[in-house]
Amino acid sequence: MSVEKEIKFESGGIDGSESMEGMDGEEKGGRKLLGGSHSRRKQCRFCTDSDMILDYKCVRVVQSFVSEHGKIVPRRISGNCALHQRQLTREVKRARNLALVGFVSPGY
Repeated sequence: MSVEKEIKFESGGIDGSESMEGMDGEEKGGRKLLGGSHSRRKQCRFCTDSDMILDYKCVRVVQSFVSEHGKIVPRRISGNCALHQRQLTREVKRARNLALVGFVSPGY
């Protein structure tokens, strides 16, 4: 057992002295960050595109913000601002009451 640990320690696997050359990533404070999990902040579609009107009669727009299970897509996923997310919720509920959009998807 101790022989295996010594071999790993000499190769640089345990003490962290292993070089990370050849790996993609950004350097930050002498360390390389892998993964690139940071992405751009999502913009509200309704704020950026003034031609896009949020109305319960526009079934295609309303349906794009409803998941397969019939749930309204949350703000953090859709990228809507708070004002337009409230308006979207109101319009989805109106469309559901008029049977333009289903309460659940047809497959369930």
